[in-house]
Amino acid sequence: MKIEREIEKARKILESGGIIVYPTDTIWGIGCDATNPKAIRRIYQLKKRSEKKTLIVLLAHEQDIQNYVKDVPPVLWDLMESYQKPLTVIYHNARNLAKNLISGDNTIAIRVTRDEFSRRLIKAFGKPIVSTSANFSGDATPLTYKMISPGIINNVDYVVDMYHNSMNEVKASTIIRLHENGEFEVVRS
Repeated sequence: MKIEREIEKARKILESGGIIVYPTDTIWGIGCDATNPKAIRRIYQLKKRSEKKTLIVLLAHEQDIQNYVKDVPPVLWDLMESYQKPLTVIYHNARNLAKNLISGDNTIAIRVTRDEFSRRLIKAFGKPIVSTSANFSGDATPLTYKMISPGIINNVDYVVDMYHNSMNEVKASTIIRLHENGEFEVVRS
Protein backbone atom coordinates (compact mmCIF):
# COMPACT_ATOMS: atom_id res chain seq x y z
CA MET A 1 0.00 0.00 0.00
CA LYS A 2 1.26 3.47 -0.89
CA ILE A 3 0.97 4.95 2.62
CA GLU A 4 3.21 2.21 4.06
CA ARG A 5 5.83 2.75 1.33
CA GLU A 6 5.85 6.51 1.93
CA ILE A 7 6.09 6.07 5.70
CA GLU A 8 9.04 3.71 5.25
CA LYS A 9 10.87 6.09 2.88
CA ALA A 10 10.30 9.09 5.17
CA ARG A 11 11.29 7.09 8.27
CA LYS A 12 14.63 6.14 6.71
CA ILE A 13 15.36 9.78 5.87
CA LEU A 14 14.51 10.88 9.43
CA GLU A 15 16.73 8.14 10.89
CA SER A 16 19.64 9.29 8.72
CA GLY A 17 19.31 12.85 10.06
CA GLY A 18 17.57 14.16 6.95
CA ILE A 19 14.70 16.61 6.53
CA ILE A 20 11.41 15.97 4.76
CA VAL A 21 8.36 17.80 3.42
CA TYR A 22 5.24 15.99 4.59
CA PRO A 23 1.49 16.40 5.15
CA THR A 24 0.29 17.13 8.70
CA ASP A 25 -3.06 17.73 10.35
CA THR A 26 -2.81 21.44 9.54
CA ILE A 27 -0.62 22.22 6.51
CA TRP A 28 2.32 20.77 4.60
CA GLY A 29 5.30 20.84 6.91
CA ILE A 30 9.05 20.60 6.91
CA GLY A 31 10.15 18.04 9.45
CA CYS A 32 13.05 16.20 11.01
CA ASP A 33 13.98 14.24 14.12
CA ALA A 34 13.14 16.52 17.07
CA THR A 35 16.13 15.11 18.98
CA ASN A 36 18.70 15.86 16.26
CA PRO A 37 20.23 19.36 16.60
CA LYS A 38 22.01 19.22 13.20
CA ALA A 39 18.77 18.40 11.35
CA ILE A 40 16.96 21.18 13.23
CA ARG A 41 19.72 23.64 12.30
CA ARG A 42 19.27 22.66 8.63
CA ILE A 43 15.55 23.51 8.84
CA TYR A 44 16.31 26.94 10.32
CA GLN A 45 18.87 27.56 7.55
CA LEU A 46 16.53 26.33 4.79
CA LYS A 47 13.65 28.52 6.00
CA LYS A 48 16.02 31.45 6.64
CA ARG A 49 14.40 31.64 10.05
CA SER A 50 15.89 32.99 13.26
CA GLU A 51 16.64 30.27 15.79
CA LYS A 52 14.95 32.51 18.36
CA LYS A 53 11.62 31.58 16.74
CA THR A 54 10.80 28.10 17.95
CA LEU A 55 9.41 25.20 15.97
CA ILE A 56 6.53 22.88 16.82
CA VAL A 57 6.98 19.24 17.78
CA LEU A 58 4.47 16.62 16.64
CA LEU A 59 3.69 13.51 18.68
CA ALA A 60 1.53 10.52 17.82
CA HIS A 61 -0.07 9.95 21.25
CA GLU A 62 -1.15 12.16 24.15
CA GLN A 63 0.66 9.99 26.71
CA ASP A 64 3.97 10.69 24.92
CA ILE A 65 3.86 14.31 26.12
CA GLN A 66 5.16 13.16 29.50
CA ASN A 67 8.40 11.98 27.84
CA TYR A 68 9.18 15.51 26.64
CA VAL A 69 7.74 17.72 29.37
CA LYS A 70 8.74 17.41 33.03
CA ASP A 71 5.41 18.29 34.66
CA VAL A 72 2.13 17.99 32.76
CA PRO A 73 -0.71 19.80 34.59
CA PRO A 74 -3.85 17.65 34.92
CA VAL A 75 -5.91 20.36 33.18
CA LEU A 76 -4.15 19.44 29.94
CA TRP A 77 -6.07 16.20 29.44
CA ASP A 78 -9.43 18.00 29.69
CA LEU A 79 -8.24 20.73 27.32
CA MET A 80 -7.11 18.21 24.73
CA GLU A 81 -10.39 16.37 24.91
CA SER A 82 -12.47 19.54 24.53
CA TYR A 83 -10.80 20.90 21.37
CA GLN A 84 -12.08 19.69 18.01
CA LYS A 85 -9.48 21.45 15.86
CA PRO A 86 -5.72 20.83 16.09
CA LEU A 87 -4.31 22.03 19.41
CA THR A 88 -0.72 23.13 19.98
CA VAL A 89 0.25 23.55 23.62
CA ILE A 90 3.27 25.47 24.92
CA TYR A 91 4.71 23.65 27.92
CA HIS A 92 7.31 24.60 30.52
CA ASN A 93 10.22 22.35 31.45
CA ALA A 94 10.91 20.70 28.10
CA ARG A 95 13.23 17.72 28.11
CA ASN A 96 14.60 14.91 25.92
CA LEU A 97 14.58 17.11 22.82
CA ALA A 98 17.40 18.84 20.94
CA LYS A 99 18.55 21.93 22.84
CA ASN A 100 18.19 24.18 19.78
CA LEU A 101 14.51 23.24 19.60
CA ILE A 102 13.75 24.34 23.17
CA SER A 103 13.17 28.07 23.63
CA GLY A 104 15.29 30.21 25.93
CA ASP A 105 12.64 30.08 28.67
CA ASN A 106 12.73 26.24 28.54
CA THR A 107 9.34 25.93 26.83
CA ILE A 108 8.33 23.80 23.87
CA ALA A 109 5.26 23.82 21.61
CA ILE A 110 3.80 20.33 21.10
CA ARG A 111 0.84 19.10 19.08
CA VAL A 112 -0.55 15.57 19.09
CA THR A 113 -1.36 15.06 15.43
CA ARG A 114 -4.67 13.63 14.30
CA ASP A 115 -3.54 13.19 10.70
CA GLU A 116 -3.21 9.53 9.72
CA PHE A 117 0.00 9.89 7.73
CA SER A 118 1.96 12.01 10.22
CA ARG A 119 0.71 9.96 13.19
CA ARG A 120 1.75 6.68 11.57
CA LEU A 121 5.11 8.14 10.54
CA ILE A 122 5.87 9.27 14.10
CA LYS A 123 4.89 5.85 15.44
CA ALA A 124 7.12 4.07 12.89
CA PHE A 125 10.01 6.47 13.59
CA GLY A 126 9.63 6.12 17.36
CA LYS A 127 10.51 9.74 18.13
CA PRO A 128 8.84 13.16 17.87
CA ILE A 129 9.11 15.05 14.61
CA VAL A 130 9.57 18.77 14.05
CA SER A 131 6.80 20.53 12.15
CA THR A 132 7.09 23.94 10.59
CA SER A 133 5.29 25.35 7.58
CA ALA A 134 6.84 24.45 4.21
CA ASN A 135 7.78 28.01 3.27
CA PHE A 136 10.58 30.51 3.69
CA SER A 137 10.32 32.65 6.80
CA GLY A 138 8.13 35.66 6.09
CA ASP A 139 6.51 34.17 2.97
CA ALA A 140 2.85 33.20 2.82
CA THR A 141 1.97 29.73 4.03
CA PRO A 142 1.32 27.53 0.99
CA LEU A 143 -2.32 26.44 0.86
CA THR A 144 -1.58 23.41 -1.32
CA TYR A 145 1.40 21.23 -2.11
CA LYS A 146 1.74 22.92 -5.51
CA MET A 147 2.24 26.29 -3.80
CA ILE A 148 5.38 25.12 -1.98
CA SER A 149 8.42 26.93 -3.37
CA PRO A 150 10.83 24.88 -5.50
CA GLY A 151 13.51 26.39 -3.25
CA ILE A 152 12.05 24.36 -0.38
CA ILE A 153 11.27 21.20 -2.38
CA ASN A 154 14.74 21.03 -3.95
CA ASN A 155 16.58 21.46 -0.65
CA VAL A 156 15.05 18.73 1.50
CA ASP A 157 16.06 15.08 1.47
CA TYR A 158 12.62 13.68 0.72
CA VAL A 159 9.14 14.89 -0.25
CA VAL A 160 6.31 12.57 0.72
CA ASP A 161 4.58 11.49 -2.48
CA MET A 162 0.98 11.67 -1.29
CA TYR A 163 -1.84 14.24 -1.42
CA HIS A 164 -0.05 16.43 -4.00
CA ASN A 165 -3.26 16.95 -5.97
CA SER A 166 -5.66 17.41 -3.10
CA MET A 167 -6.53 20.51 -1.16
CA ASN A 168 -7.04 20.04 2.51
CA GLU A 169 -8.88 22.63 4.50
CA VAL A 170 -5.99 24.76 5.70
CA LYS A 171 -6.42 25.26 9.39
CA ALA A 172 -3.98 26.72 11.82
CA SER A 173 -3.91 25.06 15.17
CA THR A 174 -5.21 26.71 18.32
CA ILE A 175 -2.22 27.60 20.52
CA ILE A 176 -2.49 27.48 24.29
CA ARG A 177 0.23 28.37 26.77
CA LEU A 178 0.17 26.29 29.95
CA HIS A 179 1.54 28.04 33.01
CA GLU A 180 3.41 26.22 35.73
CA ASN A 181 0.57 26.90 38.18
CA GLY A 182 -1.81 24.88 35.96
CA GLU A 183 -3.57 27.91 34.47
CA PHE A 184 -3.58 28.50 30.74
CA GLU A 185 -4.09 31.25 28.20
CA VAL A 186 -5.16 31.06 24.57
CA VAL A 187 -2.40 32.53 22.39
CA ARG A 188 -4.16 31.88 19.07
CA SER A 189 -7.67 30.56 18.58
